[in-house]
Amino acid sequence: MPEFMTPQFRTPRFRTIDAGAAQIRVAVEGQGPLVVLVHGFPESWFSWRHQLEPIAKAGFTAAAIDVRGYGGSDKPGEVAAYDMESLTADVAGVAKALQPDAPAILIGHDWGAPIVWNSALSRPEAFSAVAGLSVPFSGVPNRPFSEIFTEAFTSKGHFFYQAWFQDVGPPEAEAEADVRGFLRKFYYGICGDAPDGTWPQKKHGATLLEGMVDPEVFPAWLTPEDLDYYVDEFTASGFFGPISRYRNHERDFAWLQQFRGRKLDMPTLLVGGDRDPAFNGFGRIADPGAMMREHVSDLRGVHVLPGCGHWTQQERPAEVNAILVPWLKGL
Repeated sequence: MPEFMTPQFRTPRFRTIDAGAAQIRVAVEGQGPLVVLVHGFPESWFSWRHQLEPIAKAGFTAAAIDVRGYGGSDKPGEVAAYDMESLTADVAGVAKALQPDAPAILIGHDWGAPIVWNSALSRPEAFSAVAGLSVPFSGVPNRPFSEIFTEAFTSKGHFFYQAWFQDVGPPEAEAEADVRGFLRKFYYGICGDAPDGTWPQKKHGATLLEGMVDPEVFPAWLTPEDLDYYVDEFTASGFFGPISRYRNHERDFAWLQQFRGRKLDMPTLLVGGDRDPAFNGFGRIADPGAMMREHVSDLRGVHVLPGCGHWTQQERPAEVNAILVPWLKGL
């Protein structure tokens, strides 16, 4: 599998960690207290390429994982292997292997944010602080998210991408038929540079890529070489594991009920873009920070980046680093 060779970035050291139930590839840089970075869909450790060196230079060990199903990590063939219980166990296993004698710090983006929120919620003794990019912490759910999107979209005949992802086979085939085109359209559709309306409104029964835009020139935050790396990773790994994360809403709901009433009792941080539909729950959350304060005891900042879309730390690396590094140093 190709390693990261873009000259403006230093290639990190890669390790494969036995996390217990899975082998997880980790990009590691620096020495000091451990910071585990967890990516979202459809990304990899590489989405943290702009953060590894600054975090390391601030005196920490920055460790960006490939979530199971991605890149150099294990890729189980069962949908249930991608439930929240399994993914939080992977994060805890990596943290324990890299820093066995002290709790780790967690930072996650997109799906990585719920993964780190719930890692800290389920194992508070293993983690000392947690930050989320794009997706706020909303506590233990009252019902599976699949019920919410069915009610809000599918039952009204509207397309919702997570409904499209439910059936094994067609979503993978669409993505894998043209990996580069899929990534370009998906990344562009919810980035801050895309005009309003780029993410198409369509009827239930459409496929994900119907009506999506492949821009003639991609925004500068993702270079052609950056895209090449992602294309190589997904061409090798396929999309079954990444998409199967969306097929576990009911399992996740059932597992999380045991933590009902528990708050995150540690320093937390939230960063999002005002053009990111995931930051406000696709319009369901009027004030992500106010919602978070109901479920955490020590929220040390809510940072909203004007004009930033969904790919927070890739679109605005300097601004994100200027938030994350002082937060880390202040812990």
